[in-house]
Amino acid sequence: MSEEPKLLSGGNPQIPKGYGSEPVQSYINAMPGWKHEAGKRIDSLIEEAVPNVEKAIKWNSPFYGTEKDVWFLSYHCFAKYIKITFFRGTSLEPVPPEKSKVAEVRYFHIHEGDNFEDQLSNWVKQASQLPGEKL
Repeated sequence: MSEEPKLLSGGNPQIPKGYGSEPVQSYINAMPGWKHEAGKRIDSLIEEAVPNVEKAIKWNSPFYGTEKDVWFLSYHCFAKYIKITFFRGTSLEPVPPEKSKVAEVRYFHIHEGDNFEDQLSNWVKQASQLPGEKL
């Protein structure tokens, strides 16, 4: 019997780092409340938009890329929202609304009840065509 992942502050699941779909699914399964369904929708949307997407858990967050260790997006659970990070966000059209201290990075926050799929799908398709961030 495996232990349930610990939830860190804000309800972010603590999942060991790893590559592939399995650790990302463990993260999604541990996302609390409404965020669980939103996480499943985010993951499915990315898979549909980017066939053969690379996945990993790093720093307790899912990462998505077009090749291993070259990422275009990650996300993280906070108490009241899910924060989507676009590593080349300033190159997206329209530019995601939340600014970062890092020049090119932009964020998109998903709150309970938000209808985010169309806009997120558009950004994912764009982001996956840009140079990724090596992390």
